[in-house]
Amino acid sequence: MISTFPQVAANSQASRIRLGIRSLQPQLVAWRRQLHQQPELGFTEQMTAAFISDQLTRWGIEHQTGIAETGVVAIIDGNRPGPVLGIRADMDALPIQEQNDVPYRSQRPGLMHACGHDGHVAVALGTAHYLSQHRDFAGTVKIIFQPAEEGPGGAKPMIEAGVLKNPDVEAMIGLHLWNNLPLGTMGVRTGAMMAATELFHCTIQGKGGHGAIPHQTVDSIVVSAQVINALQTVVARNIDPLKSAVVTVGKLTAGTALNVIADQAKMSGTVRYFDQGYQRFFCDRIEQIIAGVCQSHGATYELDYRHLYPPLINDAAITDLVRSVALEVVEPSAGVVPDCQTMGGEDMAFFLQEVPGCYFFLGAANADKGLAYPHHHPRFDFDETALGIGVETFVRCVEKFCR
Repeated sequence: MISTFPQVAANSQASRIRLGIRSLQPQLVAWRRQLHQQPELGFTEQMTAAFISDQLTRWGIEHQTGIAETGVVAIIDGNRPGPVLGIRADMDALPIQEQNDVPYRSQRPGLMHACGHDGHVAVALGTAHYLSQHRDFAGTVKIIFQPAEEGPGGAKPMIEAGVLKNPDVEAMIGLHLWNNLPLGTMGVRTGAMMAATELFHCTIQGKGGHGAIPHQTVDSIVVSAQVINALQTVVARNIDPLKSAVVTVGKLTAGTALNVIADQAKMSGTVRYFDQGYQRFFCDRIEQIIAGVCQSHGATYELDYRHLYPPLINDAAITDLVRSVALEVVEPSAGVVPDCQTMGGEDMAFFLQEVPGCYFFLGAANADKGLAYPHHHPRFDFDETALGIGVETFVRCVEKFCR
């Protein structure tokens, strides 16, 4: 695989797992590249789901399709009774025009796997294939291929459809190929790993008029500017400075002409935080600020505030298990990053609200090969060596959990 793997005894179980997965590496790359060429947006992953189902059928793996529109769930039983472990992989792509000049570039204009979900599916398929041929474990592994992680979120409807039941999942694991970490490393953290994701859209209604006669108007742009400035005090003055949060207004639309005072302005933004205790705070505080500023100027407003994803919180015991595996799979002196956190959001958080689990980052960047562009960039790509590392990590987690 790669030089960052620690040495294992030639006759050990770890060596047998690694050799088996190494032989699967070319197939992992082929699956990933086939999926990369046919990206699909959330809840429209029909081709992706059919591809997954075809592979599972070929290997004789029991599975269900059409869950929450396009989700697929595979069930692999070990050779004796035991616990049930869930493994999750997201499937959807992004509305981005790919700029990579590679043989496997997207064949669908305006769509691209720019976040590594094609790799997640390939890793999950590799895990399913390996486990279907090596069933010497206790219990059951349930592999959940989930639609629409990028929005509006497929985890919650899959949970509502019963994917954690029959058999009941006792713990969950998942990974994200991560170009913020180099190949041969893993980010494994107990507690808050990824942030809550909340969105807001606000329309401020003023009174339009001539740009040279402002006293006859209520300038929605001026009101919006004061709202945006005031929102920056939410984190600076209302949040414990030892905690992290972000309030960002990313879009502002107003006006039609340079000499016309706009009667209406629309702004949209996002809120991120780790502490679950702030679940209601930001919505309430943001509305207080908008209402106060509008009242002081004689404007009105409409606010649409949405709680998209909760914080992703890793369970201590399951994270310890994943960390112990990571220390075996990559070189421990540099390979396991304990404080890896991001304000990015993930709907894997909904699964981890239901059962204990761990979501971790698998380093996939390789600057020497030009594979270090960030996620959601039109030239995003990753070192495919990471695929085999991901399969080995999942398989070894099954080996440790399903005893």
